[in-house]
Amino acid sequence: MPYVYDCDHPPAGDLAEITALLGGKAANLTVMARELGLPVPPAFTVTTGACREHLTTGWPVGLDAELREHMARMETMVGHRFGDPIDPLLVSVRSGAPVSMPGMMDTILNLGLNDATTNGLAARSNSQKFAANCRLRFETMYRDIVGVDEVPADPWQQLRAAIAAVFRSWNSERARAYRQREGVPDDLATAVTVQAMVFGNRSVDSGTGVLFTRNPATGEPVLYGDVLFNAQGEDVVAGTHRPEPIAALDERIPAVGRQLREYAATLERHYRDLCDIEFTIEHGKLWLLQCRIGKRSPQAAVRIALDMAQDPDFPLTREEAARRVAGILADPPTRVSERGDVGPVLATGLGASPGVACGEIVTSPDAAVAAAEAGRTVILVRAETSPDDVHGMARSAGILTSSGGLASHAAVVARGWGIPAVVGASAVKVEDDAVAIGDVTLGTGETITIDGSTGDVFAGAVARTAVVVPEAATLLAWAREAGIEIGAAETLTDVGAVGAAADGESDEPDDRPDEALTADDLLRTLAIKGYASPEAIAAATERPAEEATAVLARLVADGLAEQAADAFRLTADGKAVAADRIAGDAAAWGIERATAALDAFLALDQRMKLTVTAWQMRDADGQQVLNDHADAAYDAGVLADLAALHADAAAWLRPLAEPLPRLGAYLRRLDRAHAAAQGGDVRYVASPRVDSYHGVWFELHEDLILLAGRSRAAEVAAGRA
Repeated sequence: MPYVYDCDHPPAGDLAEITALLGGKAANLTVMARELGLPVPPAFTVTTGACREHLTTGWPVGLDAELREHMARMETMVGHRFGDPIDPLLVSVRSGAPVSMPGMMDTILNLGLNDATTNGLAARSNSQKFAANCRLRFETMYRDIVGVDEVPADPWQQLRAAIAAVFRSWNSERARAYRQREGVPDDLATAVTVQAMVFGNRSVDSGTGVLFTRNPATGEPVLYGDVLFNAQGEDVVAGTHRPEPIAALDERIPAVGRQLREYAATLERHYRDLCDIEFTIEHGKLWLLQCRIGKRSPQAAVRIALDMAQDPDFPLTREEAARRVAGILADPPTRVSERGDVGPVLATGLGASPGVACGEIVTSPDAAVAAAEAGRTVILVRAETSPDDVHGMARSAGILTSSGGLASHAAVVARGWGIPAVVGASAVKVEDDAVAIGDVTLGTGETITIDGSTGDVFAGAVARTAVVVPEAATLLAWAREAGIEIGAAETLTDVGAVGAAADGESDEPDDRPDEALTADDLLRTLAIKGYASPEAIAAATERPAEEATAVLARLVADGLAEQAADAFRLTADGKAVAADRIAGDAAAWGIERATAALDAFLALDQRMKLTVTAWQMRDADGQQVLNDHADAAYDAGVLADLAALHADAAAWLRPLAEPLPRLGAYLRRLDRAHAAAQGGDVRYVASPRVDSYHGVWFELHEDLILLAGRSRAAEVAAGRA
């Protein structure tokens, strides 16, 4: 069987067979180019079979000859020659697994440049600046991905090494972690697509962008996405340029805007679903680079399914629409009415997590748990929150703090759980059994209302209603008519984030330490986490959950820990013993070294706060609103900031783990969370339900504070936390 196929001449077989051989990206390129006749740059694909052979026995015999044969055909199609110093053909080298693994493997653009071909590109484009820009982009990506200090001058050597690097990326740590989490078989391998470059950075009438055929947040039937003019694809991902809304095409290049709408409609009808499309414009000519089924919010999913099924010209039946969203219909999305009039505003803070919540005041997390278990609705009011409070936060309808900002513990955790929150309401003074706001004193048990969108705080309850969105009601009726079981979604892709993996962590990390878990390990972990479930402790200690549970039982028997609800915390005796253990660590490490580490951490921590806030909140018309993750380009920019921060943090943290090895666990956990987040699981940026990047980061900060002999309260008061 051949190792290489042209995208407009795929092998025989149905779409599933072609996808298994050529990967999802190439299979969709084949659909666009061959079946739909859409403008796709010429491309050929090296098969998954070649990848498996390369990873098992080395570079496949005969692959070089096939590459030259298919490159010659591409040269004829585009009118340029690969490696030609006068009129060079440049290519991109892209990964493409049979199952979507976004961000897990590697891509190289502008391949084929050396001194001679750069001069040829400058002459052909009449722009030395453009050619130099392409050369810089290529060499930067090549060095990073292939792992070399010097880029070879021979374009064929560049191509072979790039393909081999993409093959190797199938077994990268992040790719393996993603496959393990998503249940993707290791033996699928990745294909590699080599495609003629089109240049979005060529001129002011060039650009690149990503769009959805409908709004993935609301389901509104309008194109939704971003475009960057005079830029290449990695600029969207890197977040180094500010994109414009897709509607800007109608003003800048209206003919392209019209074409894009036509092509989007064609693709949506072909796939019979919301589509996510990547495109490039070169000198006013539109090229399509990728198409796949798009992620969407639950509310958007039901509206899109209903609209498509109700459109007599759209090829989707009522039964298919209901089956597609059956998983969502088990707990359909609702719309909440605006808050009613509850009198004057008592205090105003920062709207940290949107939503209106009302309930009785509690001032301790234990009181919140007790009230919730008694069936009462509460608002947890604290000066600030810490890991010790999370059990109460999880049981509260809303959270109000008198200090802290949009990146504070309360704000981040509340947003991660979807709990309305107001933070930094400085007029609020929290006492043991009352809350004083100016001249008004409200005792625990009295009712208040908070608006997590505006930051307003009111006395009393607010009238509000939540109704199931009408689209869901209609689809439920269709499902009943068709005898569809509610709760059984058609595919994960159809429901986007709703179809994400379960909230629990894997209880057996693949790089966990070999040493058995000790009581001291758990004492330190609970001292830092404050309050945690056995699963969270297992993730933090990198041990199986059953092992963590067994050690917890010993701590409880010894009176060092206690269980509250479904989680554990230290007793007073346990806290004293844990403090002694951490003090011993600090003495062995050296207090000067611990203090220096904490001081050095602060600059990184400021970047982390900005990054996690940007991930959870974004600016809309001058107001901070919840990030619904419907804007792929925006999220990609934040994830790029996280990647840069992670690289710097890893470089800083790695040497610290040599004299104090237990710090190495933080780096391993950060690595896992970062890989998961870059792989598309948005929970791993900041969700408190998983061992997220922010969660691990917060624990690392707490540990450094304790090792330096300080307290978080003192650090907050000093403006350092």
